[in-house]
Amino acid sequence: MGAPGRHNDLTDIAGLTVGAAQDDAAQTGVSVVLCDPAAIAAVDVRGGGACTRETDVMNPGGLVETVNAIVLSGGSVYGLAAADAVTAALGETRTGFELFETPGLPVSPIVPAACLYDLANGGQKAWGRTPPYRDLGFAALDDAGAGPVTLGRAGAAFGASAGAHPGAIGSASWRTAGGISVAALVAVNSFGSVTMPGQDDVYWAWPFEIDGEFGGARPDPARRFDLEDWGAAKFNPGAAQTRTQTTLAVVATDADLTRDEARRFAVMAQDGLARAIRPVHAPVDGDVVFALATGAHALPDPRPISLSVLGALGADCLARAVARGVHAARRDG
Repeated sequence: MGAPGRHNDLTDIAGLTVGAAQDDAAQTGVSVVLCDPAAIAAVDVRGGGACTRETDVMNPGGLVETVNAIVLSGGSVYGLAAADAVTAALGETRTGFELFETPGLPVSPIVPAACLYDLANGGQKAWGRTPPYRDLGFAALDDAGAGPVTLGRAGAAFGASAGAHPGAIGSASWRTAGGISVAALVAVNSFGSVTMPGQDDVYWAWPFEIDGEFGGARPDPARRFDLEDWGAAKFNPGAAQTRTQTTLAVVATDADLTRDEARRFAVMAQDGLARAIRPVHAPVDGDVVFALATGAHALPDPRPISLSVLGALGADCLARAVARGVHAARRDG
């Protein structure tokens, strides 16, 4: 029988480490997933307002199939500078892609990134020509490997919101009975609600909860709600607060997926957001899910069936990660 991994987070996938850094004054932050060695990668973009970098490199037919790191950042377009920092730091250690080994020439670190919108959260944003994201990128990379993932208000979700609740970094993992691991990391910044209408301690992801990992509350079976009642969603058409959206995630496995299989893994795992946030994938969202595969374990035959199982588990882990993160942020204030 399967069970969560040792840390119940993305670091249960050997070769992946997670770092975070934040700016208290600006109310923003950066998270970095470092892949050592480089991992097969793919991406699935569902939101209508995504802010990304180097996602084209993961398209079918591209030259490079692996990535060295994934960057998740606050700051909207300004946050893309965090990936510049991670690229520079990895390049300094000659970690990256080179078609031919050429001493004396820089390598090309492959560092896709996605950013969420936290510019209207009240933090100090008068940064002129010196936004904090480059420095935050260096700091988050330096923090990678420091231990298990910090849940709650941290990293890319430091200044985020989840409907009427604080946004959060969340993570969860699962190890199958066959020994293959699946995990998810998420930066929740949704205008949709993660809790049920009229039952604010019950998370939409409750059916997937393991051992009370986000409070153990269950819905009242006698309660009914209006399908147009979004509960704790922060939704007020035309108001500034409806701009605070976009949920970013990384799902990972230690199975030996191809790039096309990793893409399907990302597509299936994205459904975890729909299980945990209502509504989601709207025109004003920028939802992005990256997929990583480290290749430590062979995917059993028939591969399409095994991949279907991994995709479903990825969605489960992502739903749990959303609720775990927001629950930690609410608990810790």
